[in-house]
Amino acid sequence: MMAELGPKWPDDTRGHVDIMIAEFSEVLKLASRAGVHVHRDIPYGSHERQHLDVFLPTAKVDTPPVVLFVHGGAFVSGHRNRTEQIYSNVLYYLAQRGIAAINVGYRLATHAAYPGATQDIAAAVDWARAHAHEYGFDPARVFLMSHSAGAAHAGSYAYDPAFSTPARALAGMIVVSGRVRIDNLAENPNAKRVEQYYGTDASRFEELSPVHHIDRDSVATFVAWAEFENPLIDVYCAELVFRLAQAKRKSPPMMWLPGHNHSSAIAHIGTSDDRLGKAIVNFIRNPR
Repeated sequence: MMAELGPKWPDDTRGHVDIMIAEFSEVLKLASRAGVHVHRDIPYGSHERQHLDVFLPTAKVDTPPVVLFVHGGAFVSGHRNRTEQIYSNVLYYLAQRGIAAINVGYRLATHAAYPGATQDIAAAVDWARAHAHEYGFDPARVFLMSHSAGAAHAGSYAYDPAFSTPARALAGMIVVSGRVRIDNLAENPNAKRVEQYYGTDASRFEELSPVHHIDRDSVATFVAWAEFENPLIDVYCAELVFRLAQAKRKSPPMMWLPGHNHSSAIAHIGTSDDRLGKAIVNFIRNPR
């Protein structure tokens, strides 16, 4: 099915996303969830969307790092638990490998315009640091991982100095098929959704784009994207890699996922296709 949908992906991105989510939800029902203890639906703010789930390895691990995962949804939709299997597949995968993980919910454009979601990410990171000793993970090794529109919110937190203060410094940033540049171009099937969150003044989009803020001191970043992406997502991920390489004078770790699409890039984690998962775990253990 992926081979059939891939070349046609841009023709109906929303419909194809739904197909992939349904297909991978079925596949992931077979995935093991052993070795993980989950604390669900913990509030980190007063809004109903400001809740998170904490996934901890049950095996004894000496103060593991923690990864906060930020889901996508084109700014106006999406949920940290899109289905019972997605996006928890990412969190189970990490926790089974000795890494604490937090699935973060946040307010959508219908609840709060820019920078509401990034403020939520900041609050979730602050919550994680404040509760690190309670849950047994390392407050000095906090990572963000994001997919699709989630990378716009997480990327603003990670790279924009308005949010990425020294006191909130991350150990690393992981971007999977991320919208790290803001646009309302005709090529973008979610242009109107972008405008719901960021407004219609395109003259502001450059400054609001995470890639705009990359410099030599930007946090260590791993970038991955699929062969068949929502229009321009691959272009913007490649731009992020280029800007990081230019600023730091060294290419960041990255991965191009042949045969995968915008949804399978994240939904396949926890299946037998383990290449991306292993690379992410390696980056968390050795950010660079």
